[in-house]
Amino acid sequence: MKITINIGFCVKNLAKGSEIVKQELLRDPDFNVSEYGCTSYCGICRNYYVAIVNGKPIKADSPNELLDNIHTYVEDVLLEEM
Repeated sequence: MKITINIGFCVKNLAKGSEIVKQELLRDPDFNVSEYGCTSYCGICRNYYVAIVNGKPIKADSPNELLDNIHTYVEDVLLEEM
């Protein structure tokens, strides 16, 4: 079964450093990666690296941690729900 995981980034958060995470995720065909002018999570976006995964904000203190947190969320939560 083919699954698609939607992952969105705020352009300001990308400029802050999460661009490297976006580029890594673009390599995976199961991820539909988008960028937005704003994701409406300004409070956490201002203080953390953030990606919105299927509507849920995933945050981290570093880009590498964000990538790990995204993979953990996908494997432990989303794939279990499917």
